[in-house]
Amino acid sequence: MPSVDVETFMKQLDHPFKAEINRLRVAIMGIDPKISEEIKWNAPSFKIKEHFATFKLHPPKSIQIVLHTGAKPKAPQKPFTLDDPHQLLKWPAIDRCMLTLQSPDQAAKLEKVVIKMVKEWIQQL
Repeated sequence: MPSVDVETFMKQLDHPFKAEINRLRVAIMGIDPKISEEIKWNAPSFKIKEHFATFKLHPPKSIQIVLHTGAKPKAPQKPFTLDDPHQLLKWPAIDRCMLTLQSPDQAAKLEKVVIKMVKEWIQQL
């Protein structure tokens, strides 16, 4: 169940893709009942034991989700791999990537692909 803080945050959020962000939030929460959500780094963030995915809301030109291993890199770092047939990912580190959707249409069309990537990410944690 999303926390009240996240719901309040989302009601007040001014973002052109707010509806799509909400839809992806619900889908991510539906992956596993152990997932919880809170506001971290001024955006909705998801965790099981540690945070693993956080929306990047600014600048509000697209829908972005950072897949990561928490606030601090783990040692030793292990490389993560994800099937990315639509080239949605940029990898600034071997254990962190940025997933970007350019439009509401792309978010709707590729929602199942995004959720599959998040599931693959969680399995590698």
